[in-house]
Amino acid sequence: MDERLAALRAWQLDPYPHYRRARETAGLTFVPELDAWLVSRAQDVREVLRWPAEFSSANALTPDVMPGRDALAVLATGFGGYRAVVASDGDAHRRLRAPVNRGLTAAQVASSLPYATQRVAALLGGLLPAGRGELMRDYARRLPGQVIGRLLGLEPADVPAVVAGSYRAESLLFQPLDPEEQIRAAQDVVAMQHLLDSYARARRRDPRADLISETVYALAPGAGELSREQRNEIASQLQNLLAAGHFTTSALLGTTLLHLLRHREQWQLIVERPGLIPAAIEEAARYDSPVQGFRRITTRPVMLAGTELPAGASVFVAFGSANRDEHAVKDPDVFDITREPVRHLAFGYGVHGCPGHQLAEEQLRLTLEAFTARLPQLRLDPARPARMRPSMIHRSPAELHTVW
Repeated sequence: MDERLAALRAWQLDPYPHYRRARETAGLTFVPELDAWLVSRAQDVREVLRWPAEFSSANALTPDVMPGRDALAVLATGFGGYRAVVASDGDAHRRLRAPVNRGLTAAQVASSLPYATQRVAALLGGLLPAGRGELMRDYARRLPGQVIGRLLGLEPADVPAVVAGSYRAESLLFQPLDPEEQIRAAQDVVAMQHLLDSYARARRRDPRADLISETVYALAPGAGELSREQRNEIASQLQNLLAAGHFTTSALLGTTLLHLLRHREQWQLIVERPGLIPAAIEEAARYDSPVQGFRRITTRPVMLAGTELPAGASVFVAFGSANRDEHAVKDPDVFDITREPVRHLAFGYGVHGCPGHQLAEEQLRLTLEAFTARLPQLRLDPARPARMRPSMIHRSPAELHTVW
């Protein structure tokens, strides 16, 4: 790993001290590790998110690591290459987001809850006899994939492959891999894309009440076989939707359980008072936001927080820092599920606000209800402390070893 990536990984493992220093420094702070200006205060974060015309999302998913030539050659055999909804602006963003909004309405989320409840019970039931478990691998990375997979319209047997492909895509673009591993990761990504493409073509012939059909209908209106261009765009959006629906929820499940168990008195509170679970969800999302932020790029010269930014300047809009802003939250570094409700930015704000936040929160609610009822004695394994994943896109424990 080169020095830049090593410095970035160290920064990502615990960004909160860096955030604090930036909030205490006048103007914006340029962070070499991110190669961007850090937008750290809640007021400034909201200002950027209110100005999508001045702060474009075109660089939102800029990779930390550019794959090598051989891996890129493998990727060229797949589907994709189109700008995702989180990295688009204006009319293009509205067009790409429309099927997501229609597929994740309150009614659609409500209709998914019986299945989610069933999966929570099944996954937890499989864990109980062991007396110990690694909850990221055995629970938090499985439930969200199953739920978003069902909403998409995937067969249950195909969900593990597409979830694994999503993780491989993230590793390929945001983790240092040797050339051979890059090629293997690219092959897994391409396999996932071909699987998603096969679903899109099947839904073209036989539409159903699912998100894949909604996406095909919205992005390729009409009849007849999909063109290669349409297949590329649809596969890109389905891949992004799958990743967004899975990663954020998985991270939120992991960090919420981690902080409740680290602050044992808080866990005991929701065991004794389940009515506090909604407040615990909001506090966990605020305290350690699963999506720490996204990049933006200026489309013209702008003044932000007293700092003059030229056109083409990259900024990192830090939701995680805004949620710890001392001017917006009292005692922001304290994890307290009994605090008065706080208007946080864990799911973004404005036109790019997360459309799936209700689905994520419902899965977390079902999880906390089931775990506190059936595993009130749940504890972190003192012999295997949790470590965080070095990622700003979905901050979560890499592993979460527990005993009961």
